[in-house]
Amino acid sequence: MSMDKNAVAKAIENGKTALGIEFGSTRIKAVLVGEDNAPVASGAHDWENRYENGIWTYTLEDIWGGLQDCYQKMAEDVKKQYGITLKKIGAIGFSAMMHGYMPFDKDGELLVPFRTWRNSITEEASEKLTELFQYNIPQRWSIAHLYQAILNGEEHVPDIAFFTTLDGYIHWKLTGEKTLGIGEASGMFPIDSETKNYRQDMMDKFEALIAEKNYPWKLSEILPKVQLAGECAGVLTEEGAKLLDVSGNLEAGIPLCPSEGDAGTGMVATNSVTKRTGNVSAGTSVFAMIVLEKELSKVYPEIDMVTTPTGNLVAMVHANNCTSDLNAWVGIFKEFAESFGIKVDMNELFGTLYNKALEGDADCGGLLSYGYFSGENITHMEEGRPLFVRTPKSNFNLANFMRAHLFTALGALKVGLDILFKEEKVEADKILGHGGLFKTKGVGQKILAAAMNTPVSVMETAGEGGAWGIALLASYMINKEEGQSLDDYLNEKVFAGNEGSCVEPDLKDVEGFEAFIERYKAGLPIERAAIDSMKL
Repeated sequence: MSMDKNAVAKAIENGKTALGIEFGSTRIKAVLVGEDNAPVASGAHDWENRYENGIWTYTLEDIWGGLQDCYQKMAEDVKKQYGITLKKIGAIGFSAMMHGYMPFDKDGELLVPFRTWRNSITEEASEKLTELFQYNIPQRWSIAHLYQAILNGEEHVPDIAFFTTLDGYIHWKLTGEKTLGIGEASGMFPIDSETKNYRQDMMDKFEALIAEKNYPWKLSEILPKVQLAGECAGVLTEEGAKLLDVSGNLEAGIPLCPSEGDAGTGMVATNSVTKRTGNVSAGTSVFAMIVLEKELSKVYPEIDMVTTPTGNLVAMVHANNCTSDLNAWVGIFKEFAESFGIKVDMNELFGTLYNKALEGDADCGGLLSYGYFSGENITHMEEGRPLFVRTPKSNFNLANFMRAHLFTALGALKVGLDILFKEEKVEADKILGHGGLFKTKGVGQKILAAAMNTPVSVMETAGEGGAWGIALLASYMINKEEGQSLDDYLNEKVFAGNEGSCVEPDLKDVEGFEAFIERYKAGLPIERAAIDSMKL
């Protein structure tokens, strides 16, 4: 720990702290940071979404029970480590998985169960709005959910007084403020990076589109207010304090920063909010976010446009599949070793096999695989069939086999990124990698550098994740100096001296990945045939 225990205890007692809580898809995590922005206590609560009446959802009981349990565990951690009952906190921030749909009536009652980002039930709305706005509106965006409800003629629509996302809902209940951080707002409705607000031209188009319905509301009246990182977004009310801390110890009046989505907190936690930087999160799924210098020239269904917590434009490429098939193959090798009575340490097995991949031919020796456990929007596959293919002439050995599976884990992502880099000539100076793919030192990093032809860094703190990211945004709000930008605050007060380890792209690997991706694109009809001929 970087500060001594007594200093930390004193900081906690005096409320010189910031608390970040993030609702991920499988766990709710709380991280308390001290004066140097390093985590000093944490708590977590595991939860699972439910599939009810054809909708992926979490109940209000899941949400509040989970939040209270998570907060309580963090407070218990403070008590256990420092002997202090937590009463004061300098600032609080909430974050959650982006998008989805939570509509409320004038009395603040939820009109339909929370529809999460996982639902793909808004295809018609998504296509019509993309066409109308000439702007990519993915199915998971809140405006697509609202318009689909209108197209379906759902009876709750005329009663909507306010609609928001999960973190916007929690923030509202704790402060009384109907507001969202700009990054999170950019996943509800398109944002204008100049005005730092919703796109007025698109608002007008939407109003005209639904005019004949004569609803008693206007879109501008039911969307949350947009706020930027560093602004105060309200304070914890007496009622909010009791909701968060059931023990009743927490004092009201604590300022809250604008709530942010998991994309924004990921950018903060990896220090990639500056233009020409980006980050890649690679685990079960993979996504890349590049902070742009200007708007793209046209609409691409493969690329989502969101913003940083300060309102800079971000291009996001999201692929559904990354490490699942790779992990399954590693599992087969484990089974093989155990059949010979060899006890296997999983970290060692991953390390050995990943490093073996570095010995392979640059282009994987003519091998091809698709790790599609589920459908892949970038390559237009509605279902997935994991697949491994080679010709009799391919150089089939363990190194190439592992290399092909590592390359293909980034295959769909590269197809999307190539649009940005090759067609739109977007430039990135550095990329930060985080997530399971980078656990084996240097390997995933080297392969991502080859895929993007850009230097890739990995930081020791990358594992801290979004709860730490939103704690940093809360800390920035109360600790920034006059006129200090978020970029500067992160560089000077959080990441100073922590550049992480950087790997430059190797020209042979870059050329090898280009050859592989041509094979990958040419082979997509094989994946299509597998989907058509092998029924689930």
